[in-house]
Amino acid sequence: MADDWRRQSGLAALNIAARVGEGTAEAGVRLCERPFRGQVAVRGEGDDAAFLAAFRDGMGFDLPLAPNTTARHGEVVALWLGPSEWLVVTPGDGPGMASVLRQTLSGCHHAVTNVSESRTVIGLGGRHAGDVLAKGCSLDLHPAVFGPGQCAQSNLARAHMLLHALAGDPETGPAYDIYVHRSFAEYAWRWLEDAGLEYGVAVVGGD
Repeated sequence: MADDWRRQSGLAALNIAARVGEGTAEAGVRLCERPFRGQVAVRGEGDDAAFLAAFRDGMGFDLPLAPNTTARHGEVVALWLGPSEWLVVTPGDGPGMASVLRQTLSGCHHAVTNVSESRTVIGLGGRHAGDVLAKGCSLDLHPAVFGPGQCAQSNLARAHMLLHALAGDPETGPAYDIYVHRSFAEYAWRWLEDAGLEYGVAVVGGD
């Protein structure tokens, strides 16, 4: 991992921060970057009571065990990737989170890997966010099927993505975090912008 002062976002070449405020308040699609998320891959057996208890005791919440679900405690969220694999995401220090998790799970069979630099996170929201995703994703995004707190791995216009449905707003529409591999970040952003043109696109600040 690069020193903090040398780190660059996967979208650095697009200068997203300077574009915040582009578009109108009436735009049907909102895009933002969520830069430098700490991301830690965690592996362990989903039926190992000691592993699950150690995570709960150390992190303050249970790992999600149902397929394609998430769990959170404060600003830390765990996304289910498979029966024995999760992605733990924090707004800040990925290496620090990995260290905490290794200590937390030290007495159990597990694997913890800091993967913070491997994915870029793009925030997508607005009344037509689902319409934009439907242009390049085969998932059924109806709220009755894929609602807040759920996640799924799929493709976005041929780029692999991990999609996390967030709590949207009744007035502004649904919201999603899209995790794409860093090498596809610019492609995914440009594709989303192009797919949203007919609805109007606003670039907003990420948190």
